[in-house]
Amino acid sequence: MSLLWSWCKGEGVDPSHAVVVSDVPDDTEVGEIENTLQNIKTLGRVRVRGRLFDPHTQRLVVLCECKEVVSAEALPSEVYPASGDSPWILRGSDDEVTTVVFETKGTNHTPPQLPPRHPRGNTQPETPSPDVPASIPVDTFFKVVENLIENTTRPYEGTAFRRLRVFSGVLPTPAGEESLDTWLDQARLMIDESELPRREKRKRIIECLRGPAFDIAQAVRSNDPDATPDDYLTALEKAFGSTESGEDVYIAFRSMQQHAGEKLSDFLRRIECSLTKVVQKGGLHTSQRDRARVEQLLRGAVESDLMLVQLRLRERKHHPPTFLTLLHEIREEEERQLARGRATAGTLQVHSQCT
Repeated sequence: MSLLWSWCKGEGVDPSHAVVVSDVPDDTEVGEIENTLQNIKTLGRVRVRGRLFDPHTQRLVVLCECKEVVSAEALPSEVYPASGDSPWILRGSDDEVTTVVFETKGTNHTPPQLPPRHPRGNTQPETPSPDVPASIPVDTFFKVVENLIENTTRPYEGTAFRRLRVFSGVLPTPAGEESLDTWLDQARLMIDESELPRREKRKRIIECLRGPAFDIAQAVRSNDPDATPDDYLTALEKAFGSTESGEDVYIAFRSMQQHAGEKLSDFLRRIECSLTKVVQKGGLHTSQRDRARVEQLLRGAVESDLMLVQLRLRERKHHPPTFLTLLHEIREEEERQLARGRATAGTLQVHSQCT
């Protein structure tokens, strides 16, 4: 219980409102954990406050905060997730144990141990040996929690994702700041790929906002203190982004053409940038992305007809390549044409010198 109290103290959670869930598959989303526990009506609204991967069980141990006081009598020992997986084990602390923990804090008294849950499928409690303490079965659990406390107190500076640059929403974009589109792309990459907890992601977004952008974030937080990082990005995009609809950006995408002297690979990159906005605005379904890219390349590449023929894109339109595959093929063909041009120029120069 002393370790459980330390975990709760570190996360700012009242131990009487805390539930520890174990045996959770490591690929389980936070939303699924919260929704599963909220089916237990006595807990009220549930929020995940900490997670740890247990190498012994190859599963997660999760600390959850409940709106209602957790009663040991009303708390079931197991809960079955909607996915149909094996049940998750629940452990809480009743009012009596929690009170004792707070009273003994700062003294030499030993906090009481919470008796272990019975193993699944065993209807009879096990009788401990006279010379073995009853707390032995939960030692492994406490070691996992202790490891979590150690890890969660470390700063997140070692993450591979650098801090986001400043964004204020002021136009024209001040020196040292990012434009909205660039900043949103970097923020979405951080949210999708970073292993940071949701609270840290939200903190990173808010701490780099200034001026009007910070005011929007404050409004989001006032309306919903539990708003997700995606909620903040959506609000900022609505406040400072383009008001064009999905249909508008789709029409602009379909009207793109290759500029005079522009390489086909550069034109393809412009197409991809515009296509990303179309998908984000809902003007095109993600599954249609590859085909739309090839179709617009065929329609707008007015200065690269010969290269399009050599790449056989018209024949591949019904089974189009991905963006990276297509970009690689185009760059290779551009290099081949450049090499042929150099060889031809060299041959002509030698011929002219001989004559």
